[in-house]
Amino acid sequence: MTVQSLFPKTVSIFEVGARDGLQNEQAVSTQNKVTLIEQLAQAGLTRIEAASFVSPKWVPQMADSLDVMAKITRHPGVVYSGLTPNLQGLERALQANVDEVAIFGSASESFSQRNINCSIAESLERFAPVVAQAKQHNIPIRGYVSCVLGCPYEGDIALENVVKVAKTLHQMGCYEISLGDTIGVGTPMQAKAMVEAVSQVVPINQLALHFHDTYGQALANILACLETGVSVIDTSVAGLGGCPYAKGAAGNLATEDLVYMLHGLGIDTGVDLKLLAQAGQQISAVLGRENASKVAKAILT
Repeated sequence: MTVQSLFPKTVSIFEVGARDGLQNEQAVSTQNKVTLIEQLAQAGLTRIEAASFVSPKWVPQMADSLDVMAKITRHPGVVYSGLTPNLQGLERALQANVDEVAIFGSASESFSQRNINCSIAESLERFAPVVAQAKQHNIPIRGYVSCVLGCPYEGDIALENVVKVAKTLHQMGCYEISLGDTIGVGTPMQAKAMVEAVSQVVPINQLALHFHDTYGQALANILACLETGVSVIDTSVAGLGGCPYAKGAAGNLATEDLVYMLHGLGIDTGVDLKLLAQAGQQISAVLGRENASKVAKAILT
């Protein structure tokens, strides 16, 4: 058996830097966001999370999402998505003409209570009308599940909790479920076992991985999970977005680092690594932060 036969021939990268990344950084101008999104599309990324329609009271960094969506030049074949926690958010997303929306649940009761002030069951109930209305407008819905490999408040998370939440989101109508190691504590065999368990209730071609790199395990976890057949990975250019639950620690895995590994495995991503690295370097300079991508640092020096 060859190395290539163990893994998918292609991997679809879901770029979260412009939303999940930037909402955990200091605020940047609307034009800088527009520039980043357009550069990501030019680099070959075809799935870009570009906006969040959460209340500006809670996420002020994303308060200009309507303006951002209005100003970007949309590239053919690129899907621009937005996070929508409730009906008000969905209405703004529809106004912004997003291509798809996302809702988010948690596998941890403690995390759900502390972040959105309700139980897991209550949060899923709140999403039902959002999903129903999105369907009426023929807008695809993506689902996030956080804390799939650990919680900052209660530690280990029971596998059956992850499976249950993923199954519920899928049954509600989410076409894809992104499994998030929110605090980056997972290790390869644990991550693979989790994906295999969830794939018993959600088809593997409808699963995605969203692994943070807090403990430096994200690439290893992804490599292990690729053997399950999963072929959609969420990452953030330049590693934008710290981990809010581990002070000073890394958060999102850098897209550049993932692309380099995948290309080394002979897996096609459709991404121009040099253009991607340049986009990450530019937004890092705007933020006045160090580029968190090891690959970008290597190829741009």
